[in-house]
Amino acid sequence: MYYGEVPCGSFFCTLIMRVLNFNSFTTFMNSMSNSTDIHHLPERNLHLFKLLVEHFIQDGQPVGSRTLARDSNLGLSPATIRNIMADLEDIGLLQSPHTSAGRVPTAKGYRFFVDSLMRISELKQNEIRHIEEELSASQDTQALLVRTSNMLSEITKLAGIVMLPKQDQHALKQVEFVSLSENRVLVILVLNNNEIQNRIIHTARRFSPSELQQAANFLMETYAGKDLMTVRAELLKELENMKQNVNNIMQAAIEMAQQAFKTEQPRDDFLVAGQTNLMGIAELCNVERLKKLFISFNQKRDILHLLEQSVHAKGVQIFIGEEAGYEVLDNCSVVTSPYESDGQILGVLGVIGPTRMHYERVIPIVDITAKMLGSALNSNN
Repeated sequence: MYYGEVPCGSFFCTLIMRVLNFNSFTTFMNSMSNSTDIHHLPERNLHLFKLLVEHFIQDGQPVGSRTLARDSNLGLSPATIRNIMADLEDIGLLQSPHTSAGRVPTAKGYRFFVDSLMRISELKQNEIRHIEEELSASQDTQALLVRTSNMLSEITKLAGIVMLPKQDQHALKQVEFVSLSENRVLVILVLNNNEIQNRIIHTARRFSPSELQQAANFLMETYAGKDLMTVRAELLKELENMKQNVNNIMQAAIEMAQQAFKTEQPRDDFLVAGQTNLMGIAELCNVERLKKLFISFNQKRDILHLLEQSVHAKGVQIFIGEEAGYEVLDNCSVVTSPYESDGQILGVLGVIGPTRMHYERVIPIVDITAKMLGSALNSNN
């Protein structure tokens, strides 16, 4: 299983980099790829760096040279260790907080630790049984997803998150317009699963049968086979950009279809539990920082885009600090894994916490929870 790669080939990743944070994300990733020095560090430097990261994850306090001299069993003096720490700082793995002479890992340091130095812990059998019992197949799907987010939060003491299964796409197969009285038009939609939907819309003027037929022909030639939400988004764009240049039939078709293809937005995109766990973490307890993070949970857009990046990923994905591409998550790490049923990926689940996260424990919890959720959903089906 590979944990380090952040997938950047998907549409959503491209959208995020281009529209939201392209410059900062690219700069960060370039700094990661250009720093080849980290792969040629002496063994004692690697040992000290690993020990420092483990100390900081455990205690949350900057780690000084005396602590490392005492616990490293290398027989090095604090002065020698300070020089090594300075070297690690120069290549971007460590930084010095203003209030302390000790060092803490950077996001780049955590990434190197996770990819190269960390050993994944095996969950105990009683922990595995607990997860299995919590995700009992006897629950209905909604209750199962709610329980999953709660359980992830309870076990990790962080925020648990579960992306709801994507609804089946409704692709446009056929559309017909039938004139009614008083500038009303009956819209008959035939979707890809042979579902038929009838909707009545109101138009600015009365259209003849031939005009309605031409409008339907135009829509079928342009949008047949596309998902309704995609069609509506493209129609809005066409209406905005081409209104002055299209003929009356095209404009009428676009305006009628804009009404006809309206779809209800899902009530929820993902479930999140345990946000209050983050309030007790020193790095995140800044009131303004927490406020922005909780607003992000409520608005859902940024978090959902991040989850979308992991939908088609293989196994566990880890976004550390600024790797997520969102300022609100700069002090957070997100560990995710897709879950599936009957061989089809339905969504993503994971954990959000500080960059000072017990990765070696959180990663297997997220991994096995995704697998067991998929098994429970299979049993329900």
